[in-house]
Amino acid sequence: MVPFKLKPAFKDYIWGGSRLKTEFGKQSDLDIVAESWELSCHRDGENIIQNGEFAGMTLTELVEQDQNGLLGSNCDQFTYFPILIKLIDAREDLSIQVHPDNDYALRVEGEYGKTEMWYVVDCEENATLYYGFKQEISKEEFRRRIEQGTLLEVLNEVPVSKGSVFFIEAGTIHAIKGGILIAEIQQNSNTTYRVYDYGRTDAQGKQRELHVDKAIDVTTLRKPAREPKPQGETVHGAGFDSTLLASCTYFTVSLLQVCDRVELAADGTSFHSLLVLDGEGSLTWDGGSLSCRKGDSLFIPAGFGKYAVQGTLQAIFTRI
Repeated sequence: MVPFKLKPAFKDYIWGGSRLKTEFGKQSDLDIVAESWELSCHRDGENIIQNGEFAGMTLTELVEQDQNGLLGSNCDQFTYFPILIKLIDAREDLSIQVHPDNDYALRVEGEYGKTEMWYVVDCEENATLYYGFKQEISKEEFRRRIEQGTLLEVLNEVPVSKGSVFFIEAGTIHAIKGGILIAEIQQNSNTTYRVYDYGRTDAQGKQRELHVDKAIDVTTLRKPAREPKPQGETVHGAGFDSTLLASCTYFTVSLLQVCDRVELAADGTSFHSLLVLDGEGSLTWDGGSLSCRKGDSLFIPAGFGKYAVQGTLQAIFTRI
């Protein structure tokens, strides 16, 4: 089994823009492309394999045929494909929202909860986002502020810049604001509880559903334990730099900057995912190669062995 490119699933949420089409080469009939799901086996948006003997199959179908060999032993702890990777283009502010943890989500929604991380690919000058509360509040105050429309007054608004990293643990209230484009690596879940949406309406004039009771059940009502952090330790190689962005039970994510060549190896513990954020190059191995450019999502099966990434490019590198 060789590495392959994935065709993403697209979402046209009302807050999205067009940068994923105009700047990342995404081909979609949708006028708005708010999100492209770049690595996904979720029922709400599945990837299609674009090359090789499995071209035309969904990634889900291939995983179901050979889950243990394809994903690696580190995925044995999960009952289904563990992560979901997206590009998100926020032209306008997203709703104020929160995600449940595994226990609550499995009991109430029938899927995993959602811990996630954001890497800010690009943003407008003076861009900000919401990340937790300024200080601890009670459930009663939380509900009252939702009902009165004053919730924003107690949220922690944080400035962002290109390259900022945010780790969003389940239970942390948050929202991406307009003018930010991010790469999101998250648990494989699509459960989101909205608590405030600025009174916006959809194309049919209806306000989007809020999930106040569930949000009150799961939200951590204090300042986040983890502050937004700068990029982590960088490993310098002869033709590349690799910077650790986040590591947790569900994923380990690095930013890979290639100016010439980097040699990698996918052992039996985990698959590799490469999401190209800028530039172009190729993935080569003994007996084959695969070109890549900005916007491409590449999947390298667990146990594949040695391969190299060469060219001039920047990519998000993820494994379990």
